[in-house]
Order: sequence, then structure tokens, then C-alpha cells
Amino acid sequence: MLITKQKPLEQILGYIGNEKSIFLVGCKGCAEGCHTGGEKEVSEMKQKLEQAGKKVAGTALIDFMCNDSQVRLMLQPHETEILASDSLLALCCGVGVQATSSVVDKMVHPGCNTVSLGGRHAEWREAERCMECGDCVLEYTGGICPVARCSKFLMNGPCGGSVKGKCEVSQDIPCAWQLIIDRLTKLGRLDKMQTIVAPKDWSVSLTAGAASKR
Repeated sequence: MLITKQKPLEQILGYIGNEKSIFLVGCKGCAEGCHTGGEKEVSEMKQKLEQAGKKVAGTALIDFMCNDSQVRLMLQPHETEILASDSLLALCCGVGVQATSSVVDKMVHPGCNTVSLGGRHAEWREAERCMECGDCVLEYTGGICPVARCSKFLMNGPCGGSVKGKCEVSQDIPCAWQLIIDRLTKLGRLDKMQTIVAPKDWSVSLTAGAASKR
């Protein structure tokens, strides 16, 4: 089970900012087991957002949000609602946020922090996508994790060493920060890169020191 904790409501509302209409997505897998993103938590978050003056354009519950094919399939019936929304809020692990970001052309705000993989991996099998850092920064990187995907673990990039979109460490590795810039450009949200992200504090992760082991 991927273990998550909901981010504080104030932080989530800060992510949403002036956006008026939000589409809310929850996970019936691990997030439901952690009581952070199941049916009950999605309903509660809907009420909180509406009390804060936001419109919830719609909601969806997906069996496993860490599977991009399943996310795409389950969101298809909600295409009209998603198009009408300003962004999505995902109550799930970091892998789920990234899977959702990969199938929609909208900002996907992370509603939870992933503190441990609980000894298991997500269902997105092509590559490791989350290092359970305990303080998800996907809000600032367009749903592409710099901790898991940047060879230098850069929180503020790019480093300047990439060539034609490839990492200087290996030409087989896409530059994570090039992917982030391309994604934010497509969404019209390059302003996100103006936020300076603090160095990673691994003490908030249940797998503290994981970065040094990889």
C-alpha cells in the first residue's frame, strides 16, 4: 500500500488560487485505505472547496490512479466536466497525480503527500515515478517529479547540462526539467517556475534517507 497523508486545506487552496472551477479525483485503492482519497474523503473535500467559494465541476473515483490507462479510461465519461474546469485536484499518491497529468491537458494539483510505498510499487510499470519524499512538489512542476526523474534530484532546474532534451548523465535519459518546462509551457503555467522550492526535508518521509539509497 502506498501510504499518503492529505495536505493541509490551506495549502491546497493556495495551489488552486483564483481558479473557480475544480474537478475532483479520488483513488479507491491505496488512498481509500489510508483515508486520504476514497469516496468519503472526496465528498468531504467537495464540501470544503464549495465552502471556500469554489465550484466542483465534477468528481471521479478511480480504482487505481497509479495506472495511467485506467485513469484515461475512467476519466473519459467526464471529458465535458473536465474541459469546463480550471484544473483538477487529485487525492492520491504522487504516482496517481503524474498518471492523471499524463492524460489531461490541465493542471493537476496534488492533494496528498506520499510518505511511503509500504514496500510495494505502483501500477505504472514503465518506470519508478515516486520516491515517497513526504512533501510532494508536483504542483510546481506540471505533474512531472524532479525528485524521481532528475538524475541530480534538482528541485529548481534546469542545470544547463542537457543537450537536445537529453540528460548529460546519459543520452538515454530524457532531461526531466526539459519535460517540466515543455509541460508548463503547454499549460500556459510557466509562472510556476518562479516559485523557489526549498531543499528536500526527508524527515517527513517514512522512508527517510531513501534519496541516499538510490
